[in-house]
Amino acid sequence: MHENKAIKLGIGFATGRKSFQKVLRTYIHTWKESGLVDNQEISLNLFVAYDLIYNKTEITDYTDVDPELVEQIDGSTFIGSVAIKEEIDYLIRENVININEVRMIFGKGYAAKRNAVLYNAIKLKMDYLVFLDDDEYPMAVTNTRNTAIWGGQEVLTNHLKYITQADITHGNHCGYISPIPYIEFNDTMTEENFRSFIEAISNDIVNWDTLKIVMKNGGVTYADTKILTSDEAIEVQESNHAKFISGANLGINLTNPRRIFPFYNPPGARGEDTFLSTCLSERKVLRVPCYTFHDGFSTYNDLLEGVLPLRLKFIKADTEQVTTRFYKACIGWIRYKPLLLYITQRDQYEEKIEEMREQLKETLPKICAYFGKPEFMEVLADLEKYHGNVEKHYREFLDTQRIWARLMEHFASR
Repeated sequence: MHENKAIKLGIGFATGRKSFQKVLRTYIHTWKESGLVDNQEISLNLFVAYDLIYNKTEITDYTDVDPELVEQIDGSTFIGSVAIKEEIDYLIRENVININEVRMIFGKGYAAKRNAVLYNAIKLKMDYLVFLDDDEYPMAVTNTRNTAIWGGQEVLTNHLKYITQADITHGNHCGYISPIPYIEFNDTMTEENFRSFIEAISNDIVNWDTLKIVMKNGGVTYADTKILTSDEAIEVQESNHAKFISGANLGINLTNPRRIFPFYNPPGARGEDTFLSTCLSERKVLRVPCYTFHDGFSTYNDLLEGVLPLRLKFIKADTEQVTTRFYKACIGWIRYKPLLLYITQRDQYEEKIEEMREQLKETLPKICAYFGKPEFMEVLADLEKYHGNVEKHYREFLDTQRIWARLMEHFASR
């Protein structure tokens, strides 16, 4: 660590993919290019929480960083199960939290990995932390004159510029953000059927009108040139009890640990960024004018080698891989929807669940037939299961915040 540097910036990855090294290399090159590496005022520190099970990877897939790249950053912390266990033992020994409480923060799933990164960054006294994803690249793509035009993006520089004036900064995303493939409607499944299904499982952010445009583009979201050429961050307003953020291309101000919330998702669900967004009423959130390209279907690893395609492929629902990804997304969504409704629309909760139930009963048989995948009926079973556990998950959500606040007190008072 370079103690003399004025600003300590943490860069966090919660990862489980073999392509991590390639992505890291690209990012480090952009930090060098943008002058961050040579900036004597800023210390760059990497925090990587990795998961070996997700893609059957090995520790070295993450830790074996090219020495030339290591030289360009000031510190790196790799967080696997052993490191987390040591930290847990320390916290229990110090009587900060007990064994059951530990599971709430550092248990399984996406939220736990993000919390491990956040915790380590705070422990090592970072001023700010920017989360990046291993399937997002520092570039933007626009669709001008029917060909894709590419531009580099200085993600860290952008967050650094605005994070001092906010609690949270989040950037924009382009590329394959939506797991919903391009679909040709027919008698088996009409547009109306599909719309009804998507509205039942998704949240307010995934609305049909935007999705329809994305589907017409073959599943691609293009960057908005107005945002790309803008120098202004926009304050995110609260809508339906949430200030929308994304899980990556996300900056968190760590200068006052007491202002930081943890991530949470119900077991086996997604939505850790969405649940964090419901905690931010009293926090200042800025959307900053930079993009990352989301390679959701892992089809564009060559971008990291400098190959810039002129046209982006349509993602059609004609391969097992695409259908399975869509299915997994539907399961991830339906598992967090009951809790999200419970937090944001408690007074209408029961009727909203009933509405979803009806929509799913009507549309799921058609979805199963269209995709040739009877497993889609699981979506209804999971709705009932997570609806049945919603109060338990809500208690966990609050407990996670309570326990985290105690951890933050521990650090704030040190």
